[in-house]
Formats: sequence, C-alpha cells, structure tokens
Amino acid sequence: MKKLVAILMVCAMVLGLAACSSGTSDGTKGGAKLTFSTGGEQGTYYGFGTVLAGKVSDKTATKVTAITSGGSKANIEAMGKNDAQLGFVQSDVAAYANQGTRLFEKADTSFSTVAALYMEQVQIVTLNPDIKSVADLKGKSVSIGASGSGVYFNAVDVLGAYGIDADKDINPTYQSFGDSVEALQDGKIDAAFVVAGAPTTAVTSLAATKSVYLVSLDEEHINKLTAESPYYSKNIIPKDVYNTPEDITTVAVMAVVIARNDVAEADVYNFISAIFENKTEIGGAHAKGKELDLNFAASYGSVSYHPGAVKYFTEKGVKTAK
Repeated sequence: MKKLVAILMVCAMVLGLAACSSGTSDGTKGGAKLTFSTGGEQGTYYGFGTVLAGKVSDKTATKVTAITSGGSKANIEAMGKNDAQLGFVQSDVAAYANQGTRLFEKADTSFSTVAALYMEQVQIVTLNPDIKSVADLKGKSVSIGASGSGVYFNAVDVLGAYGIDADKDINPTYQSFGDSVEALQDGKIDAAFVVAGAPTTAVTSLAATKSVYLVSLDEEHINKLTAESPYYSKNIIPKDVYNTPEDITTVAVMAVVIARNDVAEADVYNFISAIFENKTEIGGAHAKGKELDLNFAASYGSVSYHPGAVKYFTEKGVKTAK
C-alpha cells in the first residue's frame, strides 16, 4: 500500500509539473509550437502573418510558423481539424462561422478571438478608367473571389447595394488575388474584387507596371450597406497607396486573429504580448504594423476573446468587447 501511495504521489507531482510547464494565468511561460494559417502569397495575411510569427518566435517561448492558405474560411476549417492553431479571418466570416450562417452550415464555437489588428478594405480594381462607379460594372467581366470565400460575399453585398445581381448582371469569375491580377493584365476581365489590407501585394505588383484605378463607393450606398450589415464600416484608401488619381472611398471589415479554444492561455498571451510590446519593430517590417492599436484590438464584438488575450488586455487596462 505504501508503495502504491508513493507511486501515486510521484504521478501527481509529474502531472503538476507538466501543467506548470505550459504556463498559467499567474506565471506566463508557454512553449508550444503553433501553426498560423494566413492567406495566399500575394495577400496581406501571409506577408503580415509571417512578420508576426517571426516576432513571437523571437521574443517568447512560443514558436509560431505562418503558412499560406485559401483565406478565412479555409483557416477556420484547418483549425477545426487541428491542422492549424491560429488563423487570420475577416470579422464577418468569423461571425458567420460562430453563428452557423452563410458560409457555414452549423455554428462553430471551437475558436476564440485573439485580436483585431487592422482594417481590410474592399478594393475594386480595374485598368479601365471609364469604370468609375460600382454601377459601371454591370455587364462587365468581374472577378468576385473564390466561390464561397469571404471576398465572394463582400462582392455580393457591395454589388447588391447597387441593385446588381452577381449571377445575372455581370459575368462573374471566381479567382484568387494573384489570378485576378493576371486576368486583368491579360485583358480577360474588366475588374476584380480584392478584400485585404491596402497596400496589397497583388495590387501593388499590378500598379508597378500598369495604371491602376480603384472604384469608389458613394455615400448613399455606403450608408445602405452599413445599415444592412454591421460588419462594414466606411474607409478611405489614400491616393498615394497605389498612385491612383484620387483618394478612394470604400468599406472595410476587420482583420482578426483567432485561436483554437484549447491553445494554452500562456501561448496566446505570448502571441499578443509579443505583437503589442514590439509595435515599432513590427511597423518597420510591414506597413500594417503601423496600424496596431490596443483599443482597436479589443473591439471585435462577435466572437468571445481567448483567456490569454483577456489576460493581456486586462493588464493593460483595456476591456474586451466580448
């Protein structure tokens, strides 16, 4: 009996040490190896995600590897299979998943919010200066994102605000950012919807060799769109971003990092603290780093925040929206 008790005590000690090694809310350690699912190579998610992953890995015990993906919906699906533990998502797509609407047949509550990092603009890109309004897209060949993607639904929403049916009133193609740019260059399409933080690599590459034009949305239709969907907000893309003739008025959604609920509190804490404690360095490595703001990061109200994120925000005196 004494021998059995001794064995049980040793086991308890081992389990206790194992629990401590992953970190607690009172003593952050972490140390997990996490995969961060981002987006396509020519999108902002991957470029910025790579910078963030490197900084977290350099500054904390948590090691993060950024990988390319098909974007928001693919990231949520990869996390559901535990092929990734962190992911970039559009704020509207995360809400669809959490509620089981549009892109998702049933509610997915297996993930939490880490932080909202920047705004993703709905960019309607064209090489045709005669396309000046969304209404001018009627009858044109337009790339509206991969079928079922977040971009697709953003395009449907914007076109719908102008009374344009994506299936009937335009000739739709379903392409990634990179493929859309190639199609524009080759004259195969007239315009493309790109939803990503500006400047976006694919659009910047196009602007380096062609005169790029972005289509603005007018106030009336922006008001209609934002009234129908709380995920959108008015946004301005300055003319010097792509050397357009004038500033572009559009709408945007949030770019949000999410984590599986079972990622350790300490590792999520490490992720977010490494980002916001090294904002200057990150801003020097990627333009989106200059937009990092702690209050904005805590402002996403559709999906609850991960305990590791809440811990960091609380230390900074910031209350999360949910």
